[in-house]
Amino acid sequence: MRSNKLFILFIMFFSITFAKSSVDDLMKKANDLYVQGQFEDAIKIYNSLIGEGYEGTSLFYNLGNAYYRTGKIGYAILYYEKALKHSPDDEDVMHNLQLAQLNIVDKIEALPPFFVFRIWETVLGFFSSEGWLILSYILLLVVLFALGFYFFAQNITQQRIAFYSFVFVLVLFFASVSLMIVKLNQEENLRFGVVLESSLTAKSSPDPQGKDAFVIHEGLKVRVEDKVDKWVKIRLEDGQVGWVENFSVGII
Repeated sequence: MRSNKLFILFIMFFSITFAKSSVDDLMKKANDLYVQGQFEDAIKIYNSLIGEGYEGTSLFYNLGNAYYRTGKIGYAILYYEKALKHSPDDEDVMHNLQLAQLNIVDKIEALPPFFVFRIWETVLGFFSSEGWLILSYILLLVVLFALGFYFFAQNITQQRIAFYSFVFVLVLFFASVSLMIVKLNQEENLRFGVVLESSLTAKSSPDPQGKDAFVIHEGLKVRVEDKVDKWVKIRLEDGQVGWVENFSVGII
């Protein structure tokens, strides 16, 4: 029985190692093709890896570079955005994304947010959901420490300090947890996409016979709010809303 378990573990370890080696080999092959100027062939390999479920900053970044070199700005921006989603502080990704965005035709003026919402979004944007989770955990430890200090205090002054510290940090803890929940919900439900068509006409309803709402172009980042069959509802930064076919927008 034990030998069978060891054999199974060995097979699993070998399979994982082989799969990683295969992925590394394909990445190297795609990178070599990119260096040689064979961008279309490199794109096929990068996309095959994504099709098999692999993802990561380097993969998305390299694919974005390859699409940029072939002039497919929409796809380039899409994969730069995907790479940035994995590594928000990556300077190379941000630089190349900014270069690609210079090719965007549309210049959409965002609606000025109400100052309360602006402050709220600023506070919410201090951390990712993981960051708020870590902060909540740290505050919980401080709460427990303050509570313990209160019970073991040797005089009234120490008890007062411990009590007020406990109440203050407890409020911060609940605020942090609330922000974490909101941020997590936002990250799960707030979706953005990038226009992949050179020119795209949005409709007022999810119907090819619907009234034309507006025209947008390749590379523009839009908010995706709903889906009906093969149509998705998008919102621009200036508040305009329209429906487009789902293949015309790549989800970040």
